[in-house]
Amino acid sequence: MTDAAHILFRGVVVLPEQVMQDGYVACSQGKIVAVGEGKTPAVYARFSSVTADIIAPGFIDIHVHGAANADYMDGTLDAVKTVNRAHATHGTTAIFPTTTTGSFEELDAMVTSCETVKKNWTRSDGARIAGIHFYGPYFAEDKVGCHDAAGRRDPVKSEYEYFLSKDIIKIATCAAELVGALDFYKFARDNDCYITCGHSNASWEELEAAFDVGVRHVDHFWCAMSSVVSLRKRFGMPMQAGMEQFVLMNREMTTEVIADGQHLTDPLLEFAARMIGSDRLCLVTDANRAMDCPPGEYRFGHRETGALVFSDGVKVTGEDGGLASSMCGMDHMVRTMASGSKSTLNEVIAMASLTPAKLTGIDETHGSLAVGKTADINLLSGDLRLEGTYIAGQKI
Repeated sequence: MTDAAHILFRGVVVLPEQVMQDGYVACSQGKIVAVGEGKTPAVYARFSSVTADIIAPGFIDIHVHGAANADYMDGTLDAVKTVNRAHATHGTTAIFPTTTTGSFEELDAMVTSCETVKKNWTRSDGARIAGIHFYGPYFAEDKVGCHDAAGRRDPVKSEYEYFLSKDIIKIATCAAELVGALDFYKFARDNDCYITCGHSNASWEELEAAFDVGVRHVDHFWCAMSSVVSLRKRFGMPMQAGMEQFVLMNREMTTEVIADGQHLTDPLLEFAARMIGSDRLCLVTDANRAMDCPPGEYRFGHRETGALVFSDGVKVTGEDGGLASSMCGMDHMVRTMASGSKSTLNEVIAMASLTPAKLTGIDETHGSLAVGKTADINLLSGDLRLEGTYIAGQKI
């Protein structure tokens, strides 16, 4: 007789530093109790047995907006659960709902609904909220991208102090060149947020000042960020270094890529993997409400006030024709990075699990297959197709 509360997974086990070809992961009461290779110890004979080609940790997404025709900025419990359920079907087990530009009231509704879902989580709610990424609305005017420009603003002290004081906010973004950005970073640092610079046309000098007060991350590398060309338009000659050069030169900086096959070519994925490395590089979906939906017109952000975007079933574009985040889940990002770069299997999986866990401070309980950690597990086929997902040892 076997016990469903105790599960033994067998297959190729992906660990941060190695891949066990004939491995096993034993789980009991939602926790990992053993990881090994070779013959299964007799003590686990009564465990329910599950076999898969590849056993990997659950994915962690630190930059994600929506799915299944819902966006976190809709600000309702149903929208939050809808997005979380959709991403769980793509292997994401821990998620950081991400704000966009919008009004104070829209941001507050988003945060409140996420707090409620996190507090009352059940397996039927999908991926578990590990925190919120306070991303919009403090973007540079010339780097707003597909977000609603009307909801963009420079940092408002009373506003960001209200939000960043909340325990659920774990990541905080602001463009470094904005008036008040350094005070924003200092407050975020004092409230234990992982601090990022995004949707920014910042110069090297502005990034140095931001780094000095706590910035350690740049959002979606090569997207809505400063470049030599954009800084020449801002400052003229001589040409200046910006966010790309600052991240590449500074080993304490981390970043992320959208590996959906639409934003970046394979050579760029390979460049990021080799020059930045899996310990500093995360995979993110940056997915919007068009994920898992048919082609059509959608809103990025709040269902009534968000910017119009258009899905052709492969990619999403804004009214200007530029890419508008992605419409793919994390399983797709993993496959694309694996096929588009020379990264090893454990390096690719780390980009979607342990690296984001470390950056956000949840790596003691999430991000890898290790004794004592939460039994968040993905079962993958040999070609990295998702075949099953478990959150805290429960199949979803």
